Amino acid sequence: MRTAAQRLGAAGEQAAARYLSEHHYEILDRNWRCSAGELDAVARTASGQIAAIEVKTRSSTRYGTGFDAITTQKYRRLHKLLILWAQAHRLFIPQPRVDIIEVYPDGTGYTCLLHPAVQP
Repeated sequence: MRTAAQRLGAAGEQAAARYLSEHHYEILDRNWRCSAGELDAVARTASGQIAAIEVKTRSSTRYGTGFDAITTQKYRRLHKLLILWAQAHRLFIPQPRVDIIEVYPDGTGYTCLLHPAVQP
């Protein structure tokens, strides 16, 4: 049985995937795992770049935003995971990037805020 936080996170990832598709991102992979960690999603942007997508779903901003949760260490780990993903798929990514998407329930659905090409 999943906790309320797990259900919120799964719903947020679904909302983020819809939002990204509506904004011309092509989702290439979701919830990719390896021994070094997990990527919420990998997508090709409208400009053709490959990006690791980190989804941060929050019920409120009471304890900070989802974006605030991305530390330099977390960014580096996501960047490394994207390179590992590319190697596993036998791809070369000339400019790997990390995009953050914040997701908040708004009463009628979800509000998504995209932060493309984040680098702390």
